[in-house]
Amino acid sequence: MNKAEKVFAQGFYFKKSENAPDFVVGNISVKVEEAIAFLKENDKKGWINMSVKQSKKGTYYMELDTFEPKPQKEEKDEMVF
Repeated sequence: MNKAEKVFAQGFYFKKSENAPDFVVGNISVKVEEAIAFLKENDKKGWINMSVKQSKKGTYYMELDTFEPKPQKEEKDEMVF
């Protein structure tokens, strides 16, 4: 199986809040021009999905979620007698 190439979310930056209260996970910063270009380029019916991930070095990054479910086969109604 060939792994899909990672698409990093341009213009979006996540930083975990180590000293914040427990209910605060982190902060997202958005560089507007880069983010708008990224969103327009990756738009799927008005939406994009991103995942927040942690690198081997421990830094956080946002990646485009490129998962697309396989179309379901239509089952024909069969009459059983």
